[in-house]
Amino acid sequence: MSLRVGRLVRLVASRPGCLEWEVQVEGEVQRRPAISFPALHSSLAVGMQVWLNTTATELHLGTGGQDFILAPAEPAFDPTPSHQRRTDGHLLKLRYTPLQLRVCAVEEDASPHRSTVEGCASLAGAPVVAAELHSQAMAVAIAAHAVSPRLRIAYVQVDAASLPLGLSRLAPTLREAGVLQGTATVGQGFGGDVEAVNIYSGLLAARSVLGAELIVVGQGPGNAGTGTRFGFSGMALVEALHAAEHLGGRPVLAVRASGADPRPRHLGVSHHTWTLLECLRTAVGLPVPQEFPVIVQGLAARAGKHEVIPTSTEVGMAALRAFDRDLTTMGRTVTEDPLFFAAAVAAGMVGAALAAGRRSAEDE
Repeated sequence: MSLRVGRLVRLVASRPGCLEWEVQVEGEVQRRPAISFPALHSSLAVGMQVWLNTTATELHLGTGGQDFILAPAEPAFDPTPSHQRRTDGHLLKLRYTPLQLRVCAVEEDASPHRSTVEGCASLAGAPVVAAELHSQAMAVAIAAHAVSPRLRIAYVQVDAASLPLGLSRLAPTLREAGVLQGTATVGQGFGGDVEAVNIYSGLLAARSVLGAELIVVGQGPGNAGTGTRFGFSGMALVEALHAAEHLGGRPVLAVRASGADPRPRHLGVSHHTWTLLECLRTAVGLPVPQEFPVIVQGLAARAGKHEVIPTSTEVGMAALRAFDRDLTTMGRTVTEDPLFFAAAVAAGMVGAALAAGRRSAEDE
């Protein structure tokens, strides 16, 4: 871990669970952007000196390549995060690290939702759409909401990439826009409307506590990859889709595909998607934008037990325009990589259709 001391100059942005700061480090002319998570430290104020974790910036990483505020460098302040002082829970996240924090998980005795989750044994056919990248997951939700505005959509974030949900700019934006009705963070992840020990109880909480008719599962920002066959954090989706099937949901995988990625392994259908399909022991739905017939044909030829679902994405793609500023993948916009976003939109539209079909069946 690389540490520097800096002084807080200005609060740039604030959203639930996350603050963005401008920090001055002694001896440097240019100020640094830095992120803090209030759940992990005491209150901060302009002018304070803080410890910065600069490990990621020194490695010149992509999404995660920024400084994070570790703690105030001024011992006069109460070191106990206000988040820890408020909760009645006994579950630790970031366990056995110096940053472990206390939350109240939905499964705990102290949780007002324990009996609700414990009494929910099935997803009862609710569709679960898993998307590897965070931008994909958000595009799935936007598209589903566009075709079915009354649909209750929840986002479940697994702990394979970003652990704090607060790092996402899009999730709170979609909450404010009425696209998402709630969020859950599972495993070592934290910051959702509900916290859960694992993906199984996280899915059940999304269904029973958040009232989700469609559940979107994804990683937070910062997918980790190595270019090897199995060495990427998106492999966590295998467990999520298996959990969805085991709990009586309808598992759907958003295909990762690109027409603009400079890396050959991600051009067309990404090698990550092919690996996920190979590892899945259960059949899943594979929505594909029918506007890209080569992609449809390529998936159909290799899908095996999985169901390829060609889908018109015009309505969903139009809905993405309202979120143009924040909705990017590796810096590329919807206009610059339409295939990437169309594949996510197709998954959202199919998820919405499955949820609508389930609702109609219940009404009958």
